This record gives sequence, structure tokens and C-alpha cells, in this order.
Amino acid sequence: MLAGSIVAPLAIGTAFQLAPAEIAGLMQRTFFIVGLASLLQVLFGHKLPAVEGPAGLWWGIFIVYAGLVSANVLSVSDGLAQLQLGMMISGLLFVILGILRWMDRMKRLFTPLVVGTYLLLLVAQLSGSFIQGMLGVGYLADRVDLKVAIPALSILVLAIILSRSSLKILRNYSVLISLFVGWLLFIALGIDQPTNITAQFFSIPQLLAWGSPQFSSGMMLTSVFIGLLLLANMIASTSVVEKVLLDQNEHVQKVNYNRTSLVMGVNTSLAGLFSAIGCVPISASAGFMLTTKIVSRLPFIIAAILMTASSFFPVVTSVLASIPMPVGYATIFVSFAGMIGIGLKEYQSLALNEKQLFIIGISLMVGLGSLFVPAETIASLPAILQTVVNNGLVLGTVTCIVLEQGMGLISRKLHPS
Repeated sequence: MLAGSIVAPLAIGTAFQLAPAEIAGLMQRTFFIVGLASLLQVLFGHKLPAVEGPAGLWWGIFIVYAGLVSANVLSVSDGLAQLQLGMMISGLLFVILGILRWMDRMKRLFTPLVVGTYLLLLVAQLSGSFIQGMLGVGYLADRVDLKVAIPALSILVLAIILSRSSLKILRNYSVLISLFVGWLLFIALGIDQPTNITAQFFSIPQLLAWGSPQFSSGMMLTSVFIGLLLLANMIASTSVVEKVLLDQNEHVQKVNYNRTSLVMGVNTSLAGLFSAIGCVPISASAGFMLTTKIVSRLPFIIAAILMTASSFFPVVTSVLASIPMPVGYATIFVSFAGMIGIGLKEYQSLALNEKQLFIIGISLMVGLGSLFVPAETIASLPAILQTVVNNGLVLGTVTCIVLEQGMGLISRKLHPS
């Protein structure tokens, strides 16, 4: 929860050139939404111990709008106010779909072929950020920094050793141990970045910190489109977590996706109201379970409560925000790498034929290829297209769904028996 909640507000705050106090406020509100959203989903939604984290698609939309601000197309206040309303619109879409009970139809689209492709593309899309982060690029300098890379890679080795330990206590707490050992190591080496610890002890996360929501037709269209893509993300993530729990012989209630969509709508609307970042279930939760072998709901519920409670104490938020990002990347690297195995198992569950191999090849080619499209070459496209053309995860997954469903439909038309 911490790892996912720290990176996004720092990156977005920097992109909008917000003051340190405003970034700290955004981080406080993000902690609040992440903890509360996780708690609402595990108690009333899908009821799985799946961490809610800032959605990469919303993150991308924020960065696109930051580009519009830097190009003087929008002011900072107008851009952030429009983003607030955008999240509320998406939240309303999720609520409507949940009430109309349309989610079960969408669930049928997420076959093992689609989920496997989704997971491989997810890891591929994130792997560059992980490697750059551990090598210190963008931490103290905009280049590979050996004085950062060596200790970060040492923490990665420690995390791997602990996650494979025969001692259950070390395996269960491998992420936590690696995180704090890495934090202390960076402090001891003097390569931690100093953080201004706020003197304010208690404060309530602020409602509409970016002012009154502002309507924009472009943002409305973008919000609906992003909402539909996030529903696909939610279904894929919860399906992965559900399968891991079943593999670990954990009793799991069948996920009610209509109820999950309803709760996701509430969570996304709250993100808009509290000027934070819209959340979605994170697939890395499955990798974390494989690494630590912790699959029960109680530790997750306690963590979500602590995460929510910490947001009311800015002094705690600012201390946690001082965890060096290379340490965060190194610590959760193993959990993310575990998702490759889950994706391959999805493929393994199928007796892959020529048609399915063709679909996998085309989908991965489209998804991986789009990752190499330079951002500056799509700057002239509308904002809604910018977030898709440069997003291999979305393009590849949608390609896989369209090809599988389309080829299946053609096959049924040609061979109705």
C-alpha cells in the first residue's frame, strides 16, 4: 500500500509544479483514499485482500493535463478542477453499471488468454520504471548512479533471499524487512533525500482541495472512456488475485462484480471529492501473496485501517514519504516478477492451438511495440488518444479481447454446429 501510494502523488505533484506543502497534502489525501478504498472493497465489494492503488490510467491523464498546463492551454487550477469532476463522472459510471448488473457480461470477456496477456504486458510496461528506479535514474541525478544502484540492488538480493527462505517468519515479512533494512542502509550511506517533517500533528484530509469541480466536454468523454478501461483492469486484477487464493487452498467467495463495480464507483467519486487519484485493485497483490504466503483477510483489513488512520496525522505521512524510492522499487520487484509466472500459468491452463498462439503473438506485438512510441510523437493527438496510444497494457489487452471475440464470432458463423 505504501509503495503504490508514495510514487504517484510525488510524480503528479512534480509534473504540475506544486509546492512541497501541496504535494504533502496530495499524499495525505492519497493515503486516505487508498486505505479507505481497500477497506470498502474487502468488506463490501469483491471481499478479496487486493490492495487498491492509484490507477495508472488516471496517473497518465494527470500527466497529460500537466502537459497542457505547461503549454499554457490550461491553468493549474482549471486543470486540477476538471480532473476532480472527471473522477466523479467515472465513479458515477461504475455505480450505474453495478446497479444495472452488467458486470457479469463484461467478466466473460476476461478469459485465461486475455488475463495471461494482460499480466505479461503489465510487467513489461512497469519493468522499465523498476530497473531505472533501482539504478538511481532520476533519484539524485538523471543518470545511472552507482552509489544508489549498488545498495538498491543489494536490497533486491536480500528480498529474493528472504522470499525464498524456508523460515516462514522471514518469508512472511520479507517485504517489510527489506523495506526497513533498505531505508536504514540509505540513511547510513547518506543517500536518503531529506524530507521536511511537518510540525502539524493532526488534520482531516481536505475536501475539494483544488476548488470547485469544473466541467469540460473533453474531460467528460475521457472520463467515460477511462472508466470502461478501468473496469477491464478491475476485472483482470481481481480474477488474478482470486486464482492465487484458490491455488493457495484459501476459501474464497465467488466475486460479485456488480457489487465490486458499485464500491469502485464510490471509491472513485471519493477520490474526486478529496482531490486525490482514482484507485483500482492492483494486480501486484497476487505477486505479494505468492512472495509472502500471506493470504488471509485480517492482516489486510488491519493494514487498510492503519493506512486510513495514518492520513489523519501529517507527521506520520511525511515520515513515511521519506522512504527512498529505489528502496521501494527493489523491495516490491520480486512481487511484480511473480506475476509473470501467474500469466504463464494462465496460458498453461489452455491447450493452446494455432489460433490462440496467433492472438497472443499479435496482442503482445501491439502492446510491447506501443511502449516504444516516443511520447513527443503523439503530443499533437487529443488527450483521450494520448493516454491510449502510449499505453501498451491497454492496447494489447483490448487487441486480445477483440481478436479472441471476433475470431470466435466468425468461427461460430462459419460452423454453426
